[in-house]
Amino acid sequence: MTPRPLFACLAASILAVSLPFAALAQMAAPPSQKKDAKQPAKPKDDPQPAQGAGTGAAPSLIVQYGDWGVYVSQAAKTKICYALSQPKERQPGGLKRDPGYFFISTRPGENVRNEVSVVVGFAIKDGADATVDVGTASFPFFTKNDGAWMKNAAEEARLIDALRKGRDFTVKSTSQRGNPTSDRYSLSGIGQALDRIAQECK
Repeated sequence: MTPRPLFACLAASILAVSLPFAALAQMAAPPSQKKDAKQPAKPKDDPQPAQGAGTGAAPSLIVQYGDWGVYVSQAAKTKICYALSQPKERQPGGLKRDPGYFFISTRPGENVRNEVSVVVGFAIKDGADATVDVGTASFPFFTKNDGAWMKNAAEEARLIDALRKGRDFTVKSTSQRGNPTSDRYSLSGIGQALDRIAQECK
């Protein structure tokens, strides 16, 4: 399987206007499941303001719809838009972990629309997949370090449709120590956020 390019990581808390994601400058393809594949960077607790795709364009929060923020990084030759949210509930509650993020990105320069990726905020057990459950539908994700990407990119449109229609969804994975984990995300504002990134990155 050769997955399409995806953002590899995000980091730390969202501020009101700018997006201080230290790893955003290292946008990378997901691991190709080869030994020499580039690994996603780990989110940091105190990131410095990121430079968009290494071009000097800092990503900015354009608008917040419910629990979803719309971010745009504009550079001379590339524009990237994405909707991003953080979990509302994380189980089990006693585990130590970094912040988690779910994001949907659009990169018109690469003809990529509504590409889905997850940062869970902890090392995932080697060889363990993750799932995104929306209502009665379950979508499998392959994993690497603390990142997860859709196994079948052709299913992204179906996932996006389910997200638009749902009230919430759950990301399930297994930590390196074997702990089953579950992150619940709200879908309040997802439709408006997706419409806005489509408008911003036509």
